Amino acid sequence: MRSLRPLTIGLFLSLASCENDNSPGADDLSSIPYQPKSYPLVVPRNLPPLPDVPDNPMSYDGVQLGRHLFYDPILSSDSSQSCASCHKPEFAFTDGLAFSKGVTGQFGNRSSMSLLNIAYLTKGYFWDGRSPTLETQALEPVENPIELHEMWPNVVEKFKKHPTYPAMFRKAFGINSKTEITKELAAKAIAQFERILLTGGNSLYVRQLNKEIFFDGDQQEGMEMYFNSDPSLPDAQCGHCHAAPTFASSDYFNNGLDKAVSLDDFKDKGRGAVTGNPLDMGRFKATGLFNWHLTAPYMHDGRFKTIEEVMDHYVNHVQSAPNLDPNVAKLVLTTRQKNKVIAFLKTLIDTSYLQNPDIFSPF
Repeated sequence: MRSLRPLTIGLFLSLASCENDNSPGADDLSSIPYQPKSYPLVVPRNLPPLPDVPDNPMSYDGVQLGRHLFYDPILSSDSSQSCASCHKPEFAFTDGLAFSKGVTGQFGNRSSMSLLNIAYLTKGYFWDGRSPTLETQALEPVENPIELHEMWPNVVEKFKKHPTYPAMFRKAFGINSKTEITKELAAKAIAQFERILLTGGNSLYVRQLNKEIFFDGDQQEGMEMYFNSDPSLPDAQCGHCHAAPTFASSDYFNNGLDKAVSLDDFKDKGRGAVTGNPLDMGRFKATGLFNWHLTAPYMHDGRFKTIEEVMDHYVNHVQSAPNLDPNVAKLVLTTRQKNKVIAFLKTLIDTSYLQNPDIFSPF
């Protein structure tokens, strides 16, 4: 046994030195091939080309890295939650809750937004538009104390020590050393992944536009009221804020959820808290309506459980405010007409995005 002891100690020291290798080449990644190729993105029919992002071109390896990071709880302080905890594919990348619970057990004060077609909303992200780009948006949840409750320097260190992430960062961005891994590169990868979350091309609405099918009477009248295209029918006022072809808007609106005598009365200031403009108080982004049936509950605070409650709000319960959007101020629809608008909204369902294996967890 004595003769084996030096060998055992030597082996232990060798393993320890590998674990804590501080030699000059320990962080080198340059031997890993960097051969970037474009991601084979297919934009759904009737949607425009994605907005160009010159400083973050989409690559196959960038999307795959972003996909891993999106689903990996390594981004949270206790490795219990990931981006996907609040943005699940089966709920159109929402979570089916009015408010999401973070790693500390606290709930946020706004509903999780759908990420489908999020790449088209170019005037700010989150309900209040506080992040100007998808890349800056991806940075926020990590350090939000109610969400992932972590610090980016800690996350970057976890990436550097991870068995596969350094090589994935090399393949995605061509870095030469682990020391070049940054939160900005991680956010770029997540943003690339989010830009592939597209939908709408196989909806009944688009198929009707391409004359593959024809709407029934209710769907047709619902569409005409939605877009106000038939003067003999009332204007349902939907298309002003949820405009084709994405059925969303990059702008912000007060849609009469809360009564306000003055612009200081809003409990949630919305866009106004970001811009400081009094007229933006209580205004929120108009999100996309493709696959709305998967995104309940509705509105920024999840106050409506059903689409029928949403329609009832616009017809019967719009609250007054100095900056109320004029398009929702005097909406008049019968019950039958509301149901026809809902019949049209059902033509915006397209779950074919679930057939893309790249949107799901790689783990």
